[in-house]
Amino acid sequence: MIDDITAARDDALAAVANAENPDAISAVETTTLGKRGRLATLKTQLGTLDTIDAKREAGRALNDAVTEVTAAVERRRDALRAADDAARIESERIDLTETTSRPTRGHRHLVTQAWERLEDVFVGLGFQVAEGPEVESDWFNFEALNMGEHHPARNEFDTLFTDHVPPGGRPGSAVLRTHTSPVQIRTMLDDEPPIYIVAPGRVFRRDTPDATHLPVFHQIEGLVVDEGISMAHLAGTIEAFTKAFFGSDFTSRLRPSYFPFTEPSAEFDIRTPRGDWLELGGCGMVHPNVLRHGGIDPERWSGFAFGFGIDRMSKERHGVVDIREMFTDDIRFVEQF
Repeated sequence: MIDDITAARDDALAAVANAENPDAISAVETTTLGKRGRLATLKTQLGTLDTIDAKREAGRALNDAVTEVTAAVERRRDALRAADDAARIESERIDLTETTSRPTRGHRHLVTQAWERLEDVFVGLGFQVAEGPEVESDWFNFEALNMGEHHPARNEFDTLFTDHVPPGGRPGSAVLRTHTSPVQIRTMLDDEPPIYIVAPGRVFRRDTPDATHLPVFHQIEGLVVDEGISMAHLAGTIEAFTKAFFGSDFTSRLRPSYFPFTEPSAEFDIRTPRGDWLELGGCGMVHPNVLRHGGIDPERWSGFAFGFGIDRMSKERHGVVDIREMFTDDIRFVEQF
C-alpha cells in the first residue's frame, strides 16, 4: 500500500505541476483529495492490512501525502492566479483607474475542517475511520452500552425518539443517536479484534441552544480492543493526540470520573501553553458488559474508549465565544476561518 500511496502522490504532484488553469487544478484536487479521490480510496483500504504496525505506517504515509499534495495544489493555484492577474492588468493597462483583486473562493466549514483534521491525526496514529446510522435502536444506543431500561444515566441524554420501528424492535425503540458510541458496538459485532477505530458523526439531543450547547452537534469517539490493553495505553494515546492536534506545547491529564460504559472512567483535560486546563471529553477502559454485548470475551480482550465534541474542539481551537456563531452562516464570521 505504501507503493500505491507514493504513486498516487507522485501522479498528483505531476498533474499539479502540469495544470495550466484553475479548472485543471480543481480537477486534480477532486480526483486526488476529494471524498471519492484516489487518496481517500486508499484511506478506506487501511483495514485490509494485516498488522497494526502496517496500518500505522500506511496511515502516516497517507497523511503525509495528503499534506504534500494539498500544499502543492495551493501553491500552483496561487501561481496561476498571479499569472492571470498579471495578464488581466496588462490587457487593461489603458484604464489607469482599474484595479484587480483575487476572486473570493469558498472553503470548508469550520467544523468540517476540524473533523477532517481529527481524522487525519488519528489515521496517522494507526486508527481506522468507522461510520454508523444516525437513527439507532434503543439497544445499540443504550442497552448494549450498559445502560438498561431504567438506568439513571439515560436521563442525562435528553433523547429524541422517532416513529420508525427498527428491524426486530418495538414501537418507540428507535432514537436519533445521542452519541456515536453505537458505532463501537456495531464494529465489535462485525469485526474480530484487534480493533482500532475512531467514529466521527452527527448526534442529537433535546438541548436548548446556548453559547455552549446545540441540539444537533458532532462527536468523535475512539475504540481500541486488543490483548493486554491498559489505562497506560489510553493515557499515551490521549497525549499523542493532544500534541499532534494542538501542538507540542500542549499536554494532557486524566481525572477520575464515572461513565456506565467504561470502568475505570476518567475525564481528560489539556493544558495550554498559558498553563490553564480545558476539559475536552471522557474516556476509560471498556466495561466487560459492553465487550460481551459486542460479542467479545472480556477474559481475553480488553480495551479503552474516548470521546469528545468536534464542535467544542473547533470552538476552543479558534477562540470562538458562542458556538451558535458557527452555524448562523454569517459571511463576516465565516471569512475569518
